[in-house]
Amino acid sequence: MSLKNTYTAEEIQSCLVSNLAEILATTSEEIDVEENLENYGLDSAQAMIIISKLENLLGFKPSPVLLWHYPTIATLSQRLSEEVSGESQVKDANIALPFLDLGAEAVLDPTIQPVGNNAVSITNPQNIFLTGGTGYLGAFIIKELLAETQANIYCLVRAANVAEAKSKLTKNLQQYAVWDDKYSSRLIPIIGDLAQSLLGMSQQQFNDLSANIDTIYHSAALLNYVYPYPALKAANVLGTQEVLRLACQTKVKPVHYVSSVAVFESNAYAGQVVKEQDNFDDWQGIFLGYSQTKWVAEKLVKIAGDRGLPITIYRPPLISGDSKTGICNTHDFINLMIKGCLQMGSFPDVDYMLDMSPVDYVSKAVVYLSRQEKSIGQAFHLQHPQPASLKSLVEWIRTFGFSLEMIPYEQWQSDLINNVTDEDNPLYTLRPFLLERWSDEQITIPDLYLQARRPIISCEATLEALKGSSIVCPPIDSQLLITYTSYLMQTGFLSLV
Repeated sequence: MSLKNTYTAEEIQSCLVSNLAEILATTSEEIDVEENLENYGLDSAQAMIIISKLENLLGFKPSPVLLWHYPTIATLSQRLSEEVSGESQVKDANIALPFLDLGAEAVLDPTIQPVGNNAVSITNPQNIFLTGGTGYLGAFIIKELLAETQANIYCLVRAANVAEAKSKLTKNLQQYAVWDDKYSSRLIPIIGDLAQSLLGMSQQQFNDLSANIDTIYHSAALLNYVYPYPALKAANVLGTQEVLRLACQTKVKPVHYVSSVAVFESNAYAGQVVKEQDNFDDWQGIFLGYSQTKWVAEKLVKIAGDRGLPITIYRPPLISGDSKTGICNTHDFINLMIKGCLQMGSFPDVDYMLDMSPVDYVSKAVVYLSRQEKSIGQAFHLQHPQPASLKSLVEWIRTFGFSLEMIPYEQWQSDLINNVTDEDNPLYTLRPFLLERWSDEQITIPDLYLQARRPIISCEATLEALKGSSIVCPPIDSQLLITYTSYLMQTGFLSLV
């Protein structure tokens, strides 16, 4: 560990401003030091870049949790200056979070009650409200809804005006090659914010939207492996509550909620088979803030269902690229890990099964199942029915010409600390997360990957529900992996050089 370097709050602030501007591809003048960092929409990798830049500047590793406890550049800079000057009482900038009772968090506003009758056609809704349209899965769900229904799709977008919102939607769909000009008039942006009350709308706008729409698809969530539960609660938990409020107001509207298999990450389910309709009452042992928010948010959806709201829940695992084109989100955690490990020449030898499901399978399944009357009240697991081991993936990658070995995690971790020393390797920006420990049990990254710590997600009932639809999850075989690898190499994301 290098020695701490002494910098003033102003110097640290200047560094943070320039680095954030670079990450966001903007100018330093556009960065407000009093603005909450969360409002800049940083993903996990970008947050890690901030942490790594600070580590390089200051000579010690600040805890990622600091980004929540000191959420503006001004307050974070002041806090870090105290640390390097020795004024802080907190050792190594590691802050223990207070005890979090997820069960106590799962309380739905009692005023959210279904009002009126639901005479909407499940099969052919006319007006759909969708969150997450500027995200990865959301783009593919939009594609399927446009192709399989005649509905207009109202998409919640955080933007300054309608023109900017429509541009964001269009560019996102174009990015994943699912845009079609003929559908433009059916894609209607709604200016708002998932993290605000009434989804960032006025009461009148909220009322008008509630009266107009027939069905809701809630697929948006702030996915960040760095921030703790409190940092993600507004968007992921309270945002879900506002979606449920919208669904219950004026007339009853079915809610199709995209959850996550992470709701079963509790120690209580380790090594156990969990089925679609099983309860998920245990939360002890869920350590990642994102997973915690998904557990609470799904509980809120279930409570709304108990009050009479028609709900359907979809739980995907890691979502991989399009099985036909290979197009994927190259900035997600798994792709950055793969690229970084290839540059290192090694993968950590952990007992991990690749249960990733192609995005086109997940989106097609969600839209098909959502249009079946018998799906109401059900949960579905979009887990890959035949996962492959990480070892088999590494063996296959070798045949593509990459030099790669699997080494004990302790050795790999040591290489990560000592040999990955610049930003040319994506793992450099992920180091604070990869080396982080959670809880008093000292849970680490390899622990999270161990099969013994993970439940066995059954998708038998889901596959049965998909029978007759022609929707089949593509196998993780050489054809799929060639499709993925070819795309990543054609785009320059991966290289043999």
